[in-house]
Amino acid sequence: MKTVLVVDDSRIMRNIVKNTFSLMKIPCQYVEASNGREALQLLASQKIDLVLLDWNMPQLSGIDFLKTIRAKEEYKNLPVIMVTSEAARYNVIEALKNGATDYIIKPVNEKNFKEKLSKIII
Repeated sequence: MKTVLVVDDSRIMRNIVKNTFSLMKIPCQYVEASNGREALQLLASQKIDLVLLDWNMPQLSGIDFLKTIRAKEEYKNLPVIMVTSEAARYNVIEALKNGATDYIIKPVNEKNFKEKLSKIII
């Protein structure tokens, strides 16, 4: 079974992301982190197949988490989808430039997830 790491400082948003993702009937288990620092610890301690990552979080932002993991060889090919309310074009460009696999602007819906995930094999 695949493991999806959902990183968002809002528990409600983590639940929305998980519920929306679950509608696609992809068998997976979820682990959750409320900030980038927590996410790094989870990533180091278990096999993660996909990261769904918010941008704005305390302690370590999503973009800083992304830069940190992309600097490590073992995470170069880990799919990371930014799931964020940061809708400005420069944010999307910065995320993709720093190694995000794709970008979903909140609010999330099943159609967006299906579209983005169809490009990624998890």
